Amino acid sequence: ALREFFKSMPENRQAPRSRRGAQSSGSGFIVSDDGYIVTNAHVIDSAETIVVTLKDRRELDAKVIGVDESSDIALLKVDAKDLPAVTMGDSSELRVGQWVVAIGAPFGLDHSASQGIVSALARSLNQRNTTYVPFIQTDVAVNPGNSGGPLFDLSGNVIGVNSMIYSRSGGYQGISFSIPANTVKNVVAQLKDKGFVSRGKLGVHIQDVGQELADSFNLPGPTGALVANVEKDSAADKAGFQRGDVIITYGKSPIYTSSDLPPLVGNTEIGKEVS
Repeated sequence: ALREFFKSMPENRQAPRSRRGAQSSGSGFIVSDDGYIVTNAHVIDSAETIVVTLKDRRELDAKVIGVDESSDIALLKVDAKDLPAVTMGDSSELRVGQWVVAIGAPFGLDHSASQGIVSALARSLNQRNTTYVPFIQTDVAVNPGNSGGPLFDLSGNVIGVNSMIYSRSGGYQGISFSIPANTVKNVVAQLKDKGFVSRGKLGVHIQDVGQELADSFNLPGPTGALVANVEKDSAADKAGFQRGDVIITYGKSPIYTSSDLPPLVGNTEIGKEVS
């Protein structure tokens, strides 16, 4: 199965390098044969020049099409044609325990693969303003240089972008986080179309519901997002939200903790009505 998996993946993968006095490097992957490349926003942060190195050792200058710091995604473009591109998968179909494979350039070791399983889904980390990202947690070995590289399922589809690790030493300690493919697809489409990302806004300040609050509200359990404040003239204000309300569903999605709500709201088209 692994042999078929590697055969099914594109021959060219690349590591964007940002040059700013000293060089820094990261990973990335081609999403279309005309040269669009996805990487992390933090990989190219403050870069004056970005050079993409393909697996065939070609080095191509890249220009930035758009950067979205809230999802830590950047879209680059190189002047090339007929490049082999990855296939983006559906991250909503991921399940805990599913095998996944990461490819990147840890410590500058290009085209390195590591494997593991999905450890958890929809993690909220509140790192680098990534409030709108329901991170995939894995135990795949990811190290400095892996950032921006693809996370594959065993069918060879990209189901995430490796973004960060939890570490006290600076190296891999068994916990890594990836941006889900469905979030990436939405961000990339907007960056490609207009160069920036627009997000829905409800207009509420929220907090978790603890057991004591659940008891006082006569809720069956400590779930949902408690509305601590409502912004004046916001969508929530116009819809009649009040301080002390508890949001337990958004559309068809249940809200278990307050961190479940922002990604759902942010990924909602502006102006759309949601129950």
